[in-house]
Amino acid sequence: MYWPMFVVAVLAAIIASQAMISATFSIIQQSLSLGCFPRVKIVHTSAKYEGQAYIPEINYFLMLAFVGVTLGFRTTAKIGNAYVLIMIMIWKIHMIFAISYIVIIGALELLFLTSVLYKFSKEAILISIMFVWNNVFGGKYYYELVHKVSSNKLKEILDDTRFCCIPRLALFYLELVHGIPPIFKHYAANVPTLHSVLIFVSIKTLPVSKFPVEEWILFCRVEPEDLNVFQCVVRYGYTDEPFEKILVERLKEFISDDFWLSQRMLNNGEEDREANDEMKQVEEMKEEENKDVKEVEEVKGQEVVKREVGEVDKAWNSGVVHLIGEGEVVTSKGASIGKRILIDYVYNFLTRNLR
Repeated sequence: MYWPMFVVAVLAAIIASQAMISATFSIIQQSLSLGCFPRVKIVHTSAKYEGQAYIPEINYFLMLAFVGVTLGFRTTAKIGNAYVLIMIMIWKIHMIFAISYIVIIGALELLFLTSVLYKFSKEAILISIMFVWNNVFGGKYYYELVHKVSSNKLKEILDDTRFCCIPRLALFYLELVHGIPPIFKHYAANVPTLHSVLIFVSIKTLPVSKFPVEEWILFCRVEPEDLNVFQCVVRYGYTDEPFEKILVERLKEFISDDFWLSQRMLNNGEEDREANDEMKQVEEMKEEENKDVKEVEEVKGQEVVKREVGEVDKAWNSGVVHLIGEGEVVTSKGASIGKRILIDYVYNFLTRNLR
């Protein structure tokens, strides 16, 4: 029965190891989607099942851990040789030496026993990383939300004559869904160049394979509206293609729709007047007189939309610049020692050494 049992044991080991590896990938993937884990590369191996994922960094880490365990023990016989009964009854060793062996080697065996509980140690490490990342990342997000750039400050930055404006489309990637983070002020203070069209992009990955293209992107204008500055949320599935070209097409559609929607809202916002028969006749005469005026306004509106869309096309054809702002998180004055260790050392170590 040796070789049949050997084959079954090998297959059981493969199944057990694959189950643990898959579970590790799944936990890391879900933690990353919840913002509780540093960025790692996730490769989705199935378009049907979201949970089937492969994470290269974690895979290499597990490989090193398993190689270390194998080199440490080498053979299972080394673990199973320490039996006191064999020492006393077969090897005929004195009781005192046997007890001494139990006391000395028992401490090492205790280490072997705790090594069986590796799952708990891994969970403790994982929970520690999740606690540090979620705690500091949440504080960073709240700080950016409170100190976001105001509309007046944005206009002041863009109207500054010291900046050189180039005809390009710039995509600023950020975590905030509403508002511009304070790191943009740092960018403007250190880079003497601004782009003709600015889009602040917040990316949200959904737990689906494919997301309807027409629902990918949500746009809004950044006040004041006379600036070519927009903010958008990009939502896509984990197997969708890059969104850059689609983003530009959706932006041009948004510019047109937003202009005519604002015009309709202005017209509908006029005061309603109660009119009798005589007033109705006057209104009809006014409508005929204003018909030509409305046509002129419509032509002017089309020119405005065409000009703004033309600026987007010009910026797109000149090139796209992708910008990612990574602000360094530091503790404030008077912070406790624990907070300093948590933020200044552990969190910043993770940000510097992981994706």
